[in-house]
Amino acid sequence: MSTLTYLFDPLCGWCYGAAPALRALIARGRQVALMPSGLFIQSGRTTEPAFATYAWNADQRIAKLTGQACSEAYRADVLGRAEGPFNSGPATLALTAVWRQDPTREAAALAAIRSARWVGGRDICDAAVPADIVGLPAPDPTLIEVMQQRTAAAQSLMRLHRLDGIPALLVGAERALPNGLLFGPRAALLAGVA
Repeated sequence: MSTLTYLFDPLCGWCYGAAPALRALIARGRQVALMPSGLFIQSGRTTEPAFATYAWNADQRIAKLTGQACSEAYRADVLGRAEGPFNSGPATLALTAVWRQDPTREAAALAAIRSARWVGGRDICDAAVPADIVGLPAPDPTLIEVMQQRTAAAQSLMRLHRLDGIPALLVGAERALPNGLLFGPRAALLAGVA
């Protein structure tokens, strides 16, 4: 069985929506390598009111389609913060630290970080929040370089497979699946990764 490669960003709402599919694959014993794409690292975007409204509306569509929770705490405390940063760098750095220590723990760390944001209303753009969630030790100067290498590798795979967005799932590094499989019936997803 080929390893599956999951391309994502911790701030991507559609990637959050694909979490049940990812859990189903892992529960069925599939090896899934996580590769953060860096989509929102230093994006320069803030959660100004227009963006917050756009994000909340998209999150409601995602919740309806996937059953993933988007709480009022998230709406008030994350999206409601005027001009808060929208930067996935801190969460991606925390995930890279987990990956470097034990790649088998990264999916659980990603789930915890996402839950903190969309359910708990915690701002994962604040470096202290994802660091606290994963128990990140003192900053390691090489960690940023490792994170940059990981995101560059993910972006290279996206170019190779002509992917224009995330989430994306690859079978090995050879074949990209239609991302609609991540949101449809599990039987179709399982057949697609076979």
